[in-house]
Amino acid sequence: MAAASPMTLRCLAADLAAGQTTARKLTENCLALIADPQGEGARAFISVDAQGALAAADAQDTLRKTKAAGSAFAGIPIAIKDLADIQGQVSRAGSKALKDAPPATADAPVVARLRAAGFVIAGRANMTEFAYSGLGINPHYGTPLSPWDRASKRVPGGSSSGSGVAVADGFVYGALGTDTGGSCRIPAAFNGVVGYKPTARRVPTSSVVPLSSSLDSIGPLARTVDCCQILDAVMAGEPIPEPANLTLQGLRLLVPETIVLDGLDAHVAGDFDATLSRLATAGAVVTRAKFAPFDRIAALLDKGGLSASESSAWHRKHIATKRNLYDPRVLARILRGMDQSAADYIDLLEQRTAAIAAYNQALAGFDAIVSPTIPVVAPRIADVQEEKAYNRTNMQVLRNTLMINIFDGCSIALPMMKPGAPPTSLMLSGVAMSDHRLFGIAAAVETELAA
Repeated sequence: MAAASPMTLRCLAADLAAGQTTARKLTENCLALIADPQGEGARAFISVDAQGALAAADAQDTLRKTKAAGSAFAGIPIAIKDLADIQGQVSRAGSKALKDAPPATADAPVVARLRAAGFVIAGRANMTEFAYSGLGINPHYGTPLSPWDRASKRVPGGSSSGSGVAVADGFVYGALGTDTGGSCRIPAAFNGVVGYKPTARRVPTSSVVPLSSSLDSIGPLARTVDCCQILDAVMAGEPIPEPANLTLQGLRLLVPETIVLDGLDAHVAGDFDATLSRLATAGAVVTRAKFAPFDRIAALLDKGGLSASESSAWHRKHIATKRNLYDPRVLARILRGMDQSAADYIDLLEQRTAAIAAYNQALAGFDAIVSPTIPVVAPRIADVQEEKAYNRTNMQVLRNTLMINIFDGCSIALPMMKPGAPPTSLMLSGVAMSDHRLFGIAAAVETELAA
């Protein structure tokens, strides 16, 4: 098995406890990387609070000396996606339409929980405007580049683009993202890190700029499955668990032959097949079969689906006065919701309820679904500039991840490529409230792939 990375939260916590490093040193190192003009820091972050981060780090070092630190992870720098409230700061949600909004008077509950655990907030991570795209392109604040083939300028994935790049480039050790249709898992996939979409109800979404109140969830991006589980537990207000200790022996994994395997490029198809072979050799029971619930998705995306309807309701006042400040590609998706009637919306809610029941029933005989997170590797930004290419590629990268949000499931993306190869990602998904079990399965898969 590969040695644990010194970038993991538990390794950092051990170093802090042993006095081998300090929160001040960790934070200074992260801030220096962010500020490097040769790096992606200026695009990965919309704003950096260096003074506040250093003050928080010094405070955590003092608390640790008196054995009063909020957790073993106190003093570790993280990033917050630009749509979550941080007291005294403006939540722009990656847009210029909210740049004159008043500063937040309090932290969002998820931010408050991370701060109470002692995590140091380095800054606000860049994102797709209003979280409404899976590509991660932002014309207002710049687009951070995927670390793979950086010379070709490839998309970082969205909408939590800055969070994904910040973790991949070592600017921070974890980041808060949101996931309405894949916005934690897609940037994790394109940047070669881990991203988690929890059961939505587990983590409070208040004081976070919404995209779709029905589908929004808040999750972490980090280096490993265990790092994501730690951050997820903090944000959910749960005790931090011990490292997962499952084995793959006897685990029942379903590979759906409906939709998720269509149109895989050669990199993804090759890595996915190799991964399935390794999991089966390790004792997992891998079953390929049609999965009827996925056939319900097309009807649930009619006229933009719930995301379009609910986002248009939230944005209509801003669009009335600041329409010209929106990215036209984002605006077009929001406006689709205005074509829906109240009856259309109610129909979507009823269809979703039936779809969730069908999904749960179809998964009753399995421990998890296993599929590629995204069917392709990160495309070049230059290849998705034209409107038709943008829309086509956006729906392509969202296709597999979005379904799990609609089914109210939990889901994790983790790297499955060999070192040095183009980033490809494996997605494991379960039913609502099976999060702890899913983390255990993902950790076992991660261990096997690292062996």
